Amino acid sequence: PGRILPPLLLLLPLLPLSLAGPCSPQPNVTRFVCTEPTLTAFPTGLPPTTLAVSVEFTALAALRPTALAGLPRLQELHLSSNRLSTLPETILHPVPTLRVLDLTDNLLADLPATIFAGTHRLQHLVLQGNRLRALRPTWFRHLPRLRWLNLAANALAEVPPAIFHPLHSLRSLDLSRNRLASLAPDALAGLRALERLDLEGNRLATLPPTAFAPTPTLRLLFLRDNELRVLPAGIFIPLRQLRILDLARNRLRALELPPRPPGPVLDLDISGNPWSCECRLLALLRRAAPRLTATRDTLCASPARHRGQEVAAVSQAGDRGC
Repeated sequence: PGRILPPLLLLLPLLPLSLAGPCSPQPNVTRFVCTEPTLTAFPTGLPPTTLAVSVEFTALAALRPTALAGLPRLQELHLSSNRLSTLPETILHPVPTLRVLDLTDNLLADLPATIFAGTHRLQHLVLQGNRLRALRPTWFRHLPRLRWLNLAANALAEVPPAIFHPLHSLRSLDLSRNRLASLAPDALAGLRALERLDLEGNRLATLPPTAFAPTPTLRLLFLRDNELRVLPAGIFIPLRQLRILDLARNRLRALELPPRPPGPVLDLDISGNPWSCECRLLALLRRAAPRLTATRDTLCASPARHRGQEVAAVSQAGDRGC
């Protein structure tokens, strides 16, 4: 819920289809697509006019260091759903104009330290569904224009402090479905343009009080399906532009909210938590007036007089004991 699909395939829908068979490059075309399941070697003979390459759903397990040589105008490279386990350090050197790189659903456990050193124009990087266990600071040092970074569904156990600091243009960061048990206080340092952050489906039990201080422009924040028990006081105060907050299916009993925005109300999902419907929570919901979603699954666990009741209904009705 609340997901925004990345603007990939920026060129592919607009370019003419080749009339040749699969994996047969034609002269002077700008788009090349191959989804041949038996393909084991990256196609050769692509014309220098090529702007977008899509080699996906194949048996491709390795790339030669020179696989992209002769493609000086390449802007998009889609290599999802292959069997790539490693990449050559210099694979991207021949394509300095690259804007989109999609490596979704491969077998990558690591990347060369300087693989992105020459891709200063890269805007969209998708590494979802691989086996990455750690992030290297050198990956992000030369990506000043990166706007979309998807690291979902890997095996990341931590986010090194300030690792994303060079990514001043980043708008969307997806770290969902990893193995993050904690977040360093400055894990998001430098992401002053970030608008969307997805931490769903990790193992987060706590968050540092200043976790979101570096991201004042955040508009969408997804924290569902973690193990959060307590939210630090004031943790969301820096997020004055927040429009969607998803805290569903954690272990929260008390709530923190950002300041009430002057524009559209906050869309808030707090379902699947054992809420303590005491005076503080009820007053907070009345004051902040968020738009609660999944209200039927947003229930009071305590006190006994409210157990099993919908939080929204109790908040609206008020509590005589408050």
